[in-house]
Order: sequence, then C-alpha cells, then structure tokens
Amino acid sequence: MSRQVRQVTQARPAKEAQTPAGGPLAVAGRAAARRLRSLRGRTIALAAGAAAVVGALVVAGVLLLRHDDRPPIPDTRARHYTETDACLLTGKDGITAGTTAAEVWQGMQDASLTTHARVSYGQVTGEQSTGNARPFLDGMLQRSCDVVLAVGRPEVTAASRTAPHYGKIRFVLVGGGHADGNVTTVPTGDGLRADVAAAVERAVRARG
Repeated sequence: MSRQVRQVTQARPAKEAQTPAGGPLAVAGRAAARRLRSLRGRTIALAAGAAAVVGALVVAGVLLLRHDDRPPIPDTRARHYTETDACLLTGKDGITAGTTAAEVWQGMQDASLTTHARVSYGQVTGEQSTGNARPFLDGMLQRSCDVVLAVGRPEVTAASRTAPHYGKIRFVLVGGGHADGNVTTVPTGDGLRADVAAAVERAVRARG
C-alpha cells in the first residue's frame, strides 16, 4: 500500500507592523532633533531677554556712577533783584514803540541790569489831565515805588507837585519839571535812553 504523503503548506506569519524608514534609531534621531530645535528657540529667546536686562542695568549703572566735578552752569536769564522798585508813569499810549515813553522804558531796563532794581510801568487811562493822572501816581506810591519816573505833560506836572510830600522817594521827570531835592529832570532828545539809565542808577544808589 502506498503511503500518501500529505503536504501541509506552512502558513506565513502575520506581517509585522511596518516601521518607519530607517528603523528605530532614525526615529529617535528625528525626535531628538525636534527637541533640540525647540530648546534652541527657547534658549535664544531667553538669551535675548537676558541681554536686554543686562544692557538696561549697565546703562543705569553708568548714569548713577557718572559724576561731573564742574559746578552747574547758572541760568543766564535768571536775575536776582534788590528790594528797590523803579516805576514809570506814562500817558494812555503806554510804552508803545516809537514813543518817548518807550525810550524811557528802555533806559530803565538798562539801569535794572546794573542796579538789579525792579522796574514796572503804569499808564494813565481816561482823561489825559493832571487831575486824572494824580490817582494813578498815588497808586504807584502806595505800591512802595522807591523811584518814580514820569513822562508826558500831565504826568510830569502831577509828579512835580507830589514830590515835595515824599522826601524819601526819588523822582525823575522826563521833558519837564524842575530839579530840586529829591527831583531829577531829564530832557528829551538824543541820548534820552542813556540819560534815563544814568538818572535811575543815581537815584537807586542814593537810596542805597
């Protein structure tokens, strides 16, 4: 009897799960690279922030440590005034450019530079008369003006009549009046600015 041989075909094992190209080592390498890129980005950001902080600290330190032995430069516009006040009484036009009063005012400012006296002015409004000028003059005297200048006929007349009653106050009459005691007169014309400046300087020093 012949023996029958049954050939049994061996079944192939189930196909194993495919691994990415390159194998496990490649996968690990790529993961490590991604991790390094992530860390590198954060490291750069942190380094930039740290550099900014360090820079700010350096600048602050330089500003704090820097010193200059030289004394500060004083403001040339600042002027220390004395307690002497020189006041100008004018007509209704005040110290409008081109008027005699404007030139007188310039002379007063020149005198202020050398004597450090405070200068101010007031103008007579309304009727331009001696009677109306008197209240404005009285207002100046009440403000403790030490030197009173007057320009304009009504103003000069009012000042010349008032001066004898205020012996401690110096009066400078421009273009009129009579020099006597505490009264000085300055003529109008060429050199008015310089003459006024000189008269105010003498009046301020006389009170000295």
